[in-house]
Amino acid sequence: MPEIPKGFTRLAGSERHLPAQARQIGPADPNERLEVSLYLRDPAGSTLASQVEHHLSQPGQRLSREEYLTQHSASPEDVAKVEAFARAHQLSVLAVDRAARRLVLAGTVSQLCSAFGTELHYYEHEGETFRGRSGPLHIPQELEPIVVGVFGLDDRPQAQPHLRFAAPAGASAPVETATVSYTPLQVAQLYNFPSGLTGSGQCIALIELGGGYNSEDLATYFQQLGLKPPTVVSVSVDGGENSPTGDPNSADGEVALDIEIAGAIAPAARIAVYFAPNTDRGFLDAITQAIHDTTNTPSVISISWGAPEGSWTRQALTTMNEAFQAAASLGITICVAAGDNGSSDGVNDQKAHVDFPASSPYVLGCGGTRLEAQNRQIVSEVVWNETASGAGATGGGISDVFPLPTWQANAHVPPSINDQHQGRGVPDVAGNADPQTGYQILVDGQSISVGGTSAVAPLWAGLIALLNQRRGQSVGYLNPFLYQHYTQLLQQKALRDVTSGNNGGYSAGPGWDACTGLGTPDGALLLQALLTSSAS
Repeated sequence: MPEIPKGFTRLAGSERHLPAQARQIGPADPNERLEVSLYLRDPAGSTLASQVEHHLSQPGQRLSREEYLTQHSASPEDVAKVEAFARAHQLSVLAVDRAARRLVLAGTVSQLCSAFGTELHYYEHEGETFRGRSGPLHIPQELEPIVVGVFGLDDRPQAQPHLRFAAPAGASAPVETATVSYTPLQVAQLYNFPSGLTGSGQCIALIELGGGYNSEDLATYFQQLGLKPPTVVSVSVDGGENSPTGDPNSADGEVALDIEIAGAIAPAARIAVYFAPNTDRGFLDAITQAIHDTTNTPSVISISWGAPEGSWTRQALTTMNEAFQAAASLGITICVAAGDNGSSDGVNDQKAHVDFPASSPYVLGCGGTRLEAQNRQIVSEVVWNETASGAGATGGGISDVFPLPTWQANAHVPPSINDQHQGRGVPDVAGNADPQTGYQILVDGQSISVGGTSAVAPLWAGLIALLNQRRGQSVGYLNPFLYQHYTQLLQQKALRDVTSGNNGGYSAGPGWDACTGLGTPDGALLLQALLTSSAS
């Protein structure tokens, strides 16, 4: 272990553990230059949480950006203390984003290890090489109340995209798993999305941690759907960029799926794609950049990437959850895929796990169904579970990290099947996700059918852009409204209860369940319920 400088203390929640099979290759180059993102406390303390709670009864924007900056941006005093710390350790301050409460510091591996009391080595794990650390980081005692997280020293891959291919590009589907596939417009029609709306005046943000898109593919795809292509802009975060690999089975499939679903549902919306490295720093910075982007000003953010709660550091969970809380206070809706590995979330310990960030109480967790239709009508909708054929199943369950939110108190969320503890129930809503009833997309010049809860997040994001356009105001933090009005929404058929199927550990049934949440939408009736609620 490195020698801890005098007057330094452990940074709470910064402990890292190496994967069990990771093999150390050697020390990181002491002269290599790195950047880290350092996140600061909210100077208003926990008042943001109470502000969000205070406005639960009505969906919509709560704080203006000016109000947020005045009350919740990093204080000049806190920034000055971190800048002094950086100078003392020969670190450069590359950026200060007071709204996101983030400073970007740069220095050599040697300088950064000294500044944060850690050691960095290179490791090999599952065919990939990463720069990693174990144990906690350390900071001066006077910064302990100020700094909530330091990200970027460790660059191991953090998240996975939640999409499943009906058959890999270039392969044919086995006869016994013959697929039905829909265009996003057909799914929107089955879910009765409101007609005559295009998402005009809205911006949908997509978070992507790899891959890229080709403008030619998008032009062709939307032309095939008879739609004018939406305006798509790429935003670079931490050096990430639109970099299509040319392989449809790569992260390119995720990027194309997100853009093509959101763009088909809301073709007049601006789509801002935030490309970041697949690290905890990249993921977090992409989210905070999107939330506080005053150029694109997204009203809804779609996230189709995630990982089991246990694979995150506590500082990452805390800092990202605080970012989602900020989004809720600003009236930004965040839709997150609940995962594609059933109730285990891909963890092989015989226990149930949920995916983060879908488990944050400030996001709309999106689970998956198998949707079958005839004559443009739904004839069957059950929980997506194709585990037997290896094609995945919807994530969902009970959080090990986040307590039961107040708005879920009457949803009859069951205790965890692991140890009977109460926690945040995941997901909140659902939509078509089974790759055997998947979405037709165009990626790297190839038409393929794709599913996964990755598809449900942009589907709901597109719907929310339509709702926002019609209301003339963002629906924002939608969860409390959906839960508080659930009985009424069910009676009005604005939500369709999915009562059949399971995801391994949890079964669907009447009301909320840990497979499909509150159910799937009837978009036009949901809009009507929101308009009625706004008028009352």
